Amino acid sequence: MTMTRARQNSVGIRTSPERISVTSPFDGRPVGSVMPSDEGDIVAAVYRARAAWGEFRASTPGERRAMLYRLADAIAGEAEAMARCICLETGKTIGEARRETARAQNTLKLAGDAATFLDGEVLNCAVIEGVKSRTATVTYEPVGVVAAITPFNYPLNLLCHKLGPALGAGNAVVAKPSPKAPLAAVRLQALALGCGFPAGLFQVVHGHAEAALALAGAPIDILSFTGSPQAGRALKAASGLIRCLMELGGNDPLIVMPDADLDKAVETVIAHRFELAGQSCAAVKRLYLHDEIRGEVTARLLARAAAIRTGDPLDEATDMGPVIDEEAAGRVAGRIADAVGRGARLAWGGERRGTLIAPTIIDEVPIDAPLIAEETFGPVVSIRGFADVGAVIAEVNAGLYGLQAGLFTNDYALVRRVSRDLQVGGVMINEGPDFRAEHVPFGGVKQSGLGREGVRIALREMSETKVVIE
Repeated sequence: MTMTRARQNSVGIRTSPERISVTSPFDGRPVGSVMPSDEGDIVAAVYRARAAWGEFRASTPGERRAMLYRLADAIAGEAEAMARCICLETGKTIGEARRETARAQNTLKLAGDAATFLDGEVLNCAVIEGVKSRTATVTYEPVGVVAAITPFNYPLNLLCHKLGPALGAGNAVVAKPSPKAPLAAVRLQALALGCGFPAGLFQVVHGHAEAALALAGAPIDILSFTGSPQAGRALKAASGLIRCLMELGGNDPLIVMPDADLDKAVETVIAHRFELAGQSCAAVKRLYLHDEIRGEVTARLLARAAAIRTGDPLDEATDMGPVIDEEAAGRVAGRIADAVGRGARLAWGGERRGTLIAPTIIDEVPIDAPLIAEETFGPVVSIRGFADVGAVIAEVNAGLYGLQAGLFTNDYALVRRVSRDLQVGGVMINEGPDFRAEHVPFGGVKQSGLGREGVRIALREMSETKVVIE
């Protein structure tokens, strides 16, 4: 992916900017391009969105639901083409891309359903002696223009997680997808216009960090961002006093106890950590294995990792494709080497061929190694043994992130303890931390973000509370 900014010729006349080229992470082939948006383009898009919102805000919940259902059906009508687009621009396997396309349809439909239940309430003010008996009616109203800035790893479904609730609540949307994978967003906008969305209600702008900052600083009403903590802080500073909803990644643990269903635990680790070559914010980043079952589980993981087929993501036989680009691959490989240099034991994998990194199992990883101390976007299972679950809880809570966690056990008392004491946004029992249902609140604490996604709660997050007292 390359881009150069608009240039000036020798006499100072501004020329057209070059397009952002999108290439396959697997083999570098060109798969498309988009025109970058400058600050003027972005501000103009926001004003068009506000004009469209002026009429759309009066739409009914039933009309919004019907509109989101139409868009979901439009995605279904070109599901295979959309999946191929996602596969080519992200490097995820065609099977993974098909699943994302199906999830995006569900996300939009659930947002449409939730729009019809964005209910307020009626309160009596006279709950304290001496206060007048008045009635307070609480309602949720559209906010205005939502800026949606999305990452490369789920270019369709994560956009739908912002678009669906925003429109369901009666807002307009200006989206800026990752320049590494912008093509699914372009297709989604075209589908929206094709199924009757008002002009200006959903727009897509393009660019790198400067475009994201320009959008955050434009006259928007809500900023919804998924990305890194560093970018999140910069965007929050640029956005000023507006509401920010941010999902900023995680360093998610999975704890496996001796009484657990070990077969299920192993399959969950393999499925969750090696999906999209490990480039998921809630994937298993830290695997805590109790000392009693550590050797057995590790052996099973090695056997499963050895069977994973890597290669061309368009090949139906491929289990895992590449990471997003050479820079990302180099970063993951460097962290693996660093961990080994600190005393970790490379049990399986570790090899790199361009953007393809072999499924990797690495044991005895020191807690201060960047591989496990920071979020690593790559196909690496980092194992730490333990005897006392209290030490695991303390270690997880001492980290900078707090997105989700998983726990495999059949001990109900332990479930209650871990769920209560872990400082994370969600705890998955006998499931991996990467589990997500589209309508359930999703988000974290500490550096993992602000606010929550999940279509039901996101509609409230993207609405303004109004009180009328009579």
